[in-house]
Amino acid sequence: MIEADGLTKTFHDFRRGEVVAVQDLSFTVRPGEIFGLLGPNGAGKTTAMRLLCTVLKPTRGTARIAGFDVVTQPGEVRRRIGFLSANTGVYDRMTAWEFVEYFGRLYGMSDEVLRPALEDIFTRLQMNSFRDVLGAKMSSGMKQKTSIARTIIHDPPVLVFDEPTVGLDVLVARQVLDSIRELRDRGKCIVFSTHIMHEVERLCDRVAIIYQGRTLAQGSLPELFDAFGKSTVEDLFFHLVDQADRA
Repeated sequence: MIEADGLTKTFHDFRRGEVVAVQDLSFTVRPGEIFGLLGPNGAGKTTAMRLLCTVLKPTRGTARIAGFDVVTQPGEVRRRIGFLSANTGVYDRMTAWEFVEYFGRLYGMSDEVLRPALEDIFTRLQMNSFRDVLGAKMSSGMKQKTSIARTIIHDPPVLVFDEPTVGLDVLVARQVLDSIRELRDRGKCIVFSTHIMHEVERLCDRVAIIYQGRTLAQGSLPELFDAFGKSTVEDLFFHLVDQADRA
């Protein structure tokens, strides 16, 4: 469902010259699977997500979403993908229902399809209690649930979550992670970016650990623990980063 091959993105900086944000990133993700990108802030996770979502064009390499190329067929990719970032905004003057409905109409959903989809999502995400609350008056948890609803309203087969729990308290963060797991169980193909170790342990079927734009290791956690002789994500992560710094 997702095929990334050698994705590379460089930017020009007037002081530093060419800066490599992502280098030779390759992975595949299947339906019903959560693939994690684990790395510190600045590792290149958000850049990688934006390449997959057609917000940025790769300098080198290719990526296909549901069989469509992110560079040559961006419109087809956008129809089949939902993207949630940590900075996704909720409009202050729209209620939760109006906001999600608005995005459904942007995706061309008819009234006959949109209305039952709204009812289903608001029930599943337990949003009916604040469906008429304006964005300006929502709590951070309400806003994040509304953003998730906006992301999945058109029922895309591929979902990309970039640091979705940043700034949330532990109770709301847990609800968000539970919602993502439910989407996986419904057969969605999910890429999940985070710098929080326990989220990887709790959610991800496979993971790529990235640092300074490079992939340090990739596989399931049992495979990586066995390969590097570690028993926790934290020990594995710091071992790989220390190796990279020494190199």
